[in-house]
Amino acid sequence: MAAPKMLKLPEVLTEIGMSRAAFYRMRARGQAPRLVKLPNGHLRVRRNDLDDWLSNLDSPAY
Repeated sequence: MAAPKMLKLPEVLTEIGMSRAAFYRMRARGQAPRLVKLPNGHLRVRRNDLDDWLSNLDSPAY
C-alpha cells in the first residue's frame, strides 16, 4: 500500500485560498484539517484529510 500523499502547508493554503494567519485561527477553533508534524518539525496535511475537510464544508454543522 502506498503512503498517503502529504501536502506542505503552503500548498494547502494555495489550494484553499486562505492566509496562514486565517488557517491558524481556524485550527485554534478546531475547524481546520489536521496537521501532521514530521520528525524534522515540518508540518504536512494528508491529501485525504484535506479532501474530507473540504467535502464537509458543505455539510451543515448542527
